[in-house]
Amino acid sequence: MINTKENRPISLEALRNGDRAEFARLVEQYDTFVYRLALRIVGNPQDAEDVLQETFIKALKHLPDFDGRSSLSTWLYRIATNEALMVLRKDKGAIVSLDDPDDNSDDEQEPLEVVDWCCLPEETLMSAEAKEYLDKAISELPATLRVVVVLRDIQGLSTRETSEVLNISEMAVKTRLSRARLQLRQSLSSYFSHQFGLEN
Repeated sequence: MINTKENRPISLEALRNGDRAEFARLVEQYDTFVYRLALRIVGNPQDAEDVLQETFIKALKHLPDFDGRSSLSTWLYRIATNEALMVLRKDKGAIVSLDDPDDNSDDEQEPLEVVDWCCLPEETLMSAEAKEYLDKAISELPATLRVVVVLRDIQGLSTRETSEVLNISEMAVKTRLSRARLQLRQSLSSYFSHQFGLEN
């Protein structure tokens, strides 16, 4: 569940009635979460700031259309994710879609080469260098997998919340998360192999 900076719930009625103070509370409660999400997806602070700004501009504009079937936080995350993907489309000059025809594929994947980390001390696994490498590995994931990792493993959303944000099935969320974690584990295995001589 997404935590906010203040326990008192945001009043949807007040927002719909144009209460600017209540909208300011909404921004205050969720700006950090939206920014972190955007930064993880787009990869640089300036673009993340742009996504943050556009997210709340669009939220303000479309509040009268918000039906309340999902939570405000889920709705904001959906807007932010779409805005971040638009930035990727513009920067890369390519189509970035959350649709993935391989979600339900039963094809056997090539075995991943994964080393045993059991003998590494915890301070090594949690070092700043290892975390930096993990961030880099996440940034190199395909967009379809990256957003699921960011929402589930970094932002802490549930499978159901993630499926609502991305408008995909919970099974698709689980499939993509599994694939993303395998790719990240392979990347980290390669990193630890070269850094600490763990080659098989």
